[in-house]
Parts: sequence; C-alpha cells; structure tokens
Amino acid sequence: MAVPKRKTSRSNTRSRRARWKATPPDLVPIVVDGERMLVPRNLVNHFQRFGR
Repeated sequence: MAVPKRKTSRSNTRSRRARWKATPPDLVPIVVDGERMLVPRNLVNHFQRFGR
C-alpha cells in the first residue's frame, strides 16, 4: 500500500474532495408491458426479463 511521504495540508485535501462530483446514471427509454420507462443502462436487461 502506498504511504504518503508528507502530510497533505487541510486546504489541499478539502479542495480535492470538493471537486469530486457523482454523475447521475444515464437513463434509457425502454418499453415493458406497453409502458414506457426510463431505466439506467446497466439495468435494461433486468427490466426486460422481469418487468417491474
């Protein structure tokens, strides 16, 4: 495991954390049982197999 050689200042640490943003999942329109739904791309197969 990497070990830091020096202590990182509080301002550097907080500014680095503040820049990180979570991105919302891209939603894909699909039709299940005649109903149009917006679902995340990685769950399309699940919704097509099992419906709701």
